[in-house]
Amino acid sequence: MIELIDLSMSYTLEASELSVLAGVDISIADGETVAIIGPSGSGKTTLLLLLAGLELPQAGIIKFDGATLNDMDADTLADIRRDNLGIIFQSFHLVPSLTALGNVSLPLQIAGKNNSREQARAILEKVGLAERESHYPSQLSGGEQQRVAIARALVHAPKLVLADEPTGNLDVRTGAKIIEILFALNADAGSTLVLVTHDEAIARRCQRILRLHEGKLIEDKEHVLSN
Repeated sequence: MIELIDLSMSYTLEASELSVLAGVDISIADGETVAIIGPSGSGKTTLLLLLAGLELPQAGIIKFDGATLNDMDADTLADIRRDNLGIIFQSFHLVPSLTALGNVSLPLQIAGKNNSREQARAILEKVGLAERESHYPSQLSGGEQQRVAIARALVHAPKLVLADEPTGNLDVRTGAKIIEILFALNADAGSTLVLVTHDEAIARRCQRILRLHEGKLIEDKEHVLSN
């Protein structure tokens, strides 16, 4: 599904240039669960932004389902994200003026789906928030907000789910529950999951672990999952 070929990315800071990714080659198959790990500043989040088409690399090629993202304009990339991607952020990024139901149904409404509220209700029930559908983000705990964010990302059964430190703002116990929900819903949807994390235990929940260091891919190993 995903192919990254000799991918490089850098940013200009004052008079110097900071290399964030250097010559990265990665292939990810349909339905795989992949963890990206590494220390702060190793390029994990930048790699996720590139996969989402939110940034384009200075060098290299990004392919999604055989199509080259580098060749697409902003409107086409937005359509790709709308139809094929679910993105989960560390900071939730819920719309404060919408209820839990409104936030979850939003991607379906944007896509013009007629039964958006019914689908949103069904997935809110799966994440244990059926009774909180009319609550606004400010009325929800951090764990509840992240459950809403996960439901929103997966409600349209995307081909690819990208998660950037989804438990980073949560306590350990709540984070563990969130990871269980994320993996269960993703398995139900059959989506490809790419998960950025600093937590080795969470990484071991994935079929593959990619380790970045100073912008370079230093390890790519399959992980045998226990039953």
